Amino acid sequence: MKYEKEQIFKAVATVNDPEVGFNLVEMGLIYDASCDENGEVLVTMTLSTKACPLHQMIVQWVEEAVLRELPEVTKATVDVVWEPAWNISFASDEVQQKLKGGL
Repeated sequence: MKYEKEQIFKAVATVNDPEVGFNLVEMGLIYDASCDENGEVLVTMTLSTKACPLHQMIVQWVEEAVLRELPEVTKATVDVVWEPAWNISFASDEVQQKLKGGL
């Protein structure tokens, strides 16, 4: 089964950034997602900083969420990219307001 980008984003939205408590999609950290006809998913994402201490854990959480939420997926891979560099403007309006307000 081939999943659509929106379905993959919904699965990834079950993963929260542990530092701020918002999900990765709301944070604007997920740049793209695709699924091929073999059920292999590729999620392209970034992190808020290259020095993120939870880098490997977040990647693992995203892969696990895709596999858990989309039962026909055979493999989930995350590609972490640094361009474009993430900034607060990538986040949803709600997240921007809360973060700028100092949580």
